[in-house]
Amino acid sequence: MEPLLKRCRLCPHACGADRTAGETGICGADARLKVARAALHFWEEPCISGTVGSGTVFFSYCPLHCVYCQNAEISGGQAGAEVSTGRLADIFLELQGQGAANINLVTPTHYIPHIIEALARATERGLALPIVYNCSGYEGVEALRRLDGLVDIYLTDFKYMDVSLARRYSRAADYPLAAKRALREMVRQAGEAEFDEKGLMRRGVIVRHLLLPGCLEDSRAVVRYLYETYGNKIWLSLMSQYTPVCKERLPEELRRHVRTEEYDALVDFAVGLGIENGFLQEGEAAGESFIPPFDLTGVLKSSQVFG
Repeated sequence: MEPLLKRCRLCPHACGADRTAGETGICGADARLKVARAALHFWEEPCISGTVGSGTVFFSYCPLHCVYCQNAEISGGQAGAEVSTGRLADIFLELQGQGAANINLVTPTHYIPHIIEALARATERGLALPIVYNCSGYEGVEALRRLDGLVDIYLTDFKYMDVSLARRYSRAADYPLAAKRALREMVRQAGEAEFDEKGLMRRGVIVRHLLLPGCLEDSRAVVRYLYETYGNKIWLSLMSQYTPVCKERLPEELRRHVRTEEYDALVDFAVGLGIENGFLQEGEAAGESFIPPFDLTGVLKSSQVFG
């Protein structure tokens, strides 16, 4: 673990922070592992949550700093507790014991070395669930290659094709290029989707795209790229749930919800291209009630918590 954290280049920022010496990378994390919630989650795509729930582990901090982040409490590191990799292994097994459909790692990028170690420990003790890598899409290819054979399902965002939007909203002008490279590696590893008899995904790639207010043309460009590059080899999840949290901190154009006609236009565009494998969001998806409480549920165990 230590060499990967000594001069950190896990994400495309490649900031080089010596996290082993207490330095924090652009993500905000040092070498200590911090988790904010571990529980069954029922609001992922149907083939991930099923009826039993996805065993979701929310990690603190994030390599991206999206101005509209709905999970800012954890992406900024305000929520979460420090745990050992041994405790993380326990958490995986506890979620399996609760009947989880899979182990769902949310914003895991900056903790890849910890996760690899925890998965090895948990597997030795009987962990047998599919592993879901649930990320922003801003991933380093070399880091992803370390997960080859460990991750079964990649559940990744593809946020922008427009460099200016990536710079303005996520402080990462290289996001489109990084996301393209990362997705290519994810597809290489996971291949075409496989499902069990209950309709749960056992292997494959789901690409999420969140429609932002006023960004319909860029969203069309994202969808077009994904379909022209991968066809129906991947599954596409078109999301309408954008929620303007802390409006006073947002650019003026992001202080509203996505309009129904905007989302419908994106769906019509995707259908017109010929996309067959996908998920849509309808009803009250754009609501803060869909943001879980980051209250350390499932995280703490006194003998293994350090902070």
